[in-house]
Amino acid sequence: HKGWRRKLYGALSLSWKGTDRQWRHYVKAYAFFAALATPLVISVHSIVSWDFAMGVLAGWHSTIFAPYFVAGAIHSGLSMVLVILIPMRRLFRLHQFIKIDHFENLAKLIILTGMIVGYAYVTEFAMAWYSNNKFEQGVFLYRVFGDYAPFAWVMLLFNAVAPLAFLIKRVRRNLFALVVIAILVNIGMWSERFVIIVTSLGHAFVPFTWGHYKVSLVEIGITVGSFSWFLFFFLIFVKMFPCVSITEMKESLPLPMKAREA
Repeated sequence: HKGWRRKLYGALSLSWKGTDRQWRHYVKAYAFFAALATPLVISVHSIVSWDFAMGVLAGWHSTIFAPYFVAGAIHSGLSMVLVILIPMRRLFRLHQFIKIDHFENLAKLIILTGMIVGYAYVTEFAMAWYSNNKFEQGVFLYRVFGDYAPFAWVMLLFNAVAPLAFLIKRVRRNLFALVVIAILVNIGMWSERFVIIVTSLGHAFVPFTWGHYKVSLVEIGITVGSFSWFLFFFLIFVKMFPCVSITEMKESLPLPMKAREA
C-alpha cells in the first residue's frame, strides 16, 4: 500500500519488524492476554448480574444471575460470530482460511452454552416454585402466561431448544441452517433481557403499580442507531484492515514455509 494507508499501517505496527525476538515476545503477550480475558469476561458479566440480584424485586433477587449472565453472554456472542462471519466469508472469498470445520466447532460450543442457559431457566422456575414466595411465583407465572408471554416463550425456545438442532451433524455443516439458528439465538437473548427487565418492573409487589410497557419512537431510534453504528464501524474496519488474523495464518503454515518466512 502507498500513501496514507502506508503511513497508517506503519504507525499502528509500532515498529514491528517480524524478528524472532519480537515473535517470541508476541507469543508470550498473546498467551497472557488470552488468560486475562477469561476472568475478565466472568467478572464483568457477574458484576452486571449483581446489579439486578441486589434488588429486592421478584425475579431479580437471585444468586443464579452471575453464571446465568456469563453463559448467556457467551451464547449470544458465539451466535453473533456466526451471523457476521458466514456472510463475510462469502463476500471476501475466505473459504481457504475459514473452513466448515470452524463453523462446526462453533456450533458444538453453542450446544453447550444453550444447555447451560436452558438449565438456568429451569433452575429459576424451580427456585420460584420451591421458595413458596407468592411474589416470586406470581412474577414467573406472569412471564409465561401474562401480557408478555410471547417474549418468554421465544426466549425459552430460541435459546434452549433451537440450538439442539446442532446435535445433527448435517445441520452443523449447513451454512444456511447455521445463520438461521444463530439469528434465532440472538433474538432469544434480546427477548431474555426484555423479559427480565419489563416483567419484574411491570408486575411488582403492589398491584396499583402494575402497568404495561409501550415502546416509544425514541427507543426504536436508539436501537436502530446502535445497529447502524456497529455495522458502520465494522465495515470500515474490514475495509481497511485484514479481517483474518495474519498471525494465526502464519501459525497454520507448514514448518518449511515458517522457516523461510523467519
